[in-house]
Amino acid sequence: MKVTKLFNDFFESEKAGGLILLFATLLSLGLANSSWQNSYIGFWNYDIGGHSIAYIINDGLMAIFFLLIGLELEREIYHGELSSIKNASLPIFAAIGGMIIPALLFLVLNYGTTTQAGAGIPMATDIAFAIGILSLLGNRVPASLKVFLTALAVMDDLGAIIVIAICYTNSLVLSNLFMSLGIFGVLLVLNRWKVRNLIPYLIGGVAMWYFMLNSGVHATITGVLLAFAIPFGNGEERSTSFILQHFLHKPVAFFILPVFALANTCIPLGTNWQEGLGQTNSLGIILGLVVGKPLGICLFSLIGVSLGFCALPIDLKWKHIIGVGFLGGIGFTMSIFITLLAFDTNETVNNSKIAILLASFIAGTIGFIWLKLALKKRDDDNTFNIHEMIN
Repeated sequence: MKVTKLFNDFFESEKAGGLILLFATLLSLGLANSSWQNSYIGFWNYDIGGHSIAYIINDGLMAIFFLLIGLELEREIYHGELSSIKNASLPIFAAIGGMIIPALLFLVLNYGTTTQAGAGIPMATDIAFAIGILSLLGNRVPASLKVFLTALAVMDDLGAIIVIAICYTNSLVLSNLFMSLGIFGVLLVLNRWKVRNLIPYLIGGVAMWYFMLNSGVHATITGVLLAFAIPFGNGEERSTSFILQHFLHKPVAFFILPVFALANTCIPLGTNWQEGLGQTNSLGIILGLVVGKPLGICLFSLIGVSLGFCALPIDLKWKHIIGVGFLGGIGFTMSIFITLLAFDTNETVNNSKIAILLASFIAGTIGFIWLKLALKKRDDDNTFNIHEMIN
């Protein structure tokens, strides 16, 4: 399978970023439960211009993360795994199943309660963590499995973005929304006129973000819209889209996501913190990520292949899809992000975060062990075939 240089850059940055993300999470949890607890938590709540530092990170810096996701999604659509119906069908089916089934399982436990708004929490996959764990398996991982996981996670994030825009908008200021969309329209015209200079797009993006922030729709949606306004051209290395995407890989993986993790995992664990895991909200998150994700991804993939809408890559087997299904249960970044939009009370938010961390750890561990065994068998089969050829 042909794997583009930019995809390799994206995969490698997410791979290293996942390991840094793990370190940042452990560091934040440690500091939040140390003698520096008050100072550490107080730092992220420090007010700057009427907003806390955590708010600025979640509504500001994360827009850049979504810009990178949008650029990668655009490239996948034009030149990557999603560039043809045949190639795109399998990860699309998998992503749809990986969103619907976890949400349904969550709602089975929470429908009609004050926590039903959390149905979007187990729908998301964390690209950095999922790729980071897959990378631990080394060169034995087929390129098609890397591409499938990446395309699945990108589609998953797109679904989460749509859910955020539709389901987590409480009040709408139409004038600001129309201003933001109007600026987006102007940027599309510049794209059509083949304006390749990045500066007007970045200035327009900031203006879009400001009006979207004040419209009631979550401002990070601006990042995805801006990505599709930036000129893609033929996707060559000199294109505006390629240059920006290549530039953003490292800042996002090594700064923005780790800072997001530090700001949002400073969870003080009380003596009875485990009691929160017995609440329907926490159970719904854990069930959705650990059971719903692999079940939805595998079931919908199987349906798609059985009906002839898509095909399994020649070097992959269903046991590999099952392993990726469990890696899809690593929610982390997007799940925490949706938690902050879904709930207002600190207790519910913290309980949800703990459930996300626990579920992501369980799903990631099962996925790693499953694929390690599955890919080991693949290596053994290859060795046997080589010996047969020699003899």
